[in-house]
Amino acid sequence: MARDDERKEQLPADPKSAAVDVFLRQVRAMRVVRPASGRGRLIFALDATASREASWDRACRLQGEMFEAAAALGGLEVQLVFYRGFDQCKASRWLAAAADLNRAMRSVSCAGGETQIARVLAHAVKEARAQKVNALVFVGDAMEENVDEISRLAGELGLLGVPVFVFQEGGDEVAGLAFRQVAKLSGGAYCPFDGASAEQLRQLLGAVAAYAAGGPPALAAYGQRTGGAALLLAGAIRDAGR
Repeated sequence: MARDDERKEQLPADPKSAAVDVFLRQVRAMRVVRPASGRGRLIFALDATASREASWDRACRLQGEMFEAAAALGGLEVQLVFYRGFDQCKASRWLAAAADLNRAMRSVSCAGGETQIARVLAHAVKEARAQKVNALVFVGDAMEENVDEISRLAGELGLLGVPVFVFQEGGDEVAGLAFRQVAKLSGGAYCPFDGASAEQLRQLLGAVAAYAAGGPPALAAYGQRTGGAALLLAGAIRDAGR
């Protein structure tokens, strides 16, 4: 009984727990990502439009877990990509330290405008063609673009071996449908979250980074260390590469 109680404390309250279960099943079916070099390479893409202003600070606090999770595996290179305002979509250089990414994120202010998810995905395609990218994380709450174009780009990322992990804040149904499609076509996974599940998002970001940097063994070690959803994620894909 104690074990059941402990597990309930680690997982978010329903219905979020069901969403995480779906996320874990999606990741179980993924291709194993094995970096060719010592460092994993991950694109961290965020919506920086006005609706995301309250969430940007939280993302700044959470991003360090990605580097911590990959530190013992040869490290992680992360590129920050964000869009805001009207027709503004920018990418940082590749960063190898959490402090550098945090500094880059702190320099960004959110501004009103429409989503530019297609530009984010097109950029990821370009980067992956130039040099291997192990994963793309996208955090957003809305989608106002052509779903067919976004789906085409997601499929192209799938062919390039770049799974997209989509984390949706809020309950926009149109965005949710599009985000699920992006995750499916790229070979990635989708999971909703809200302010109450920030700790879980932190763990899942770390789990994705560990997976990108070292595959299932690295994820298993991370899951044992942190427990919670990351431990479940490790168990779900433990045999994926066999």
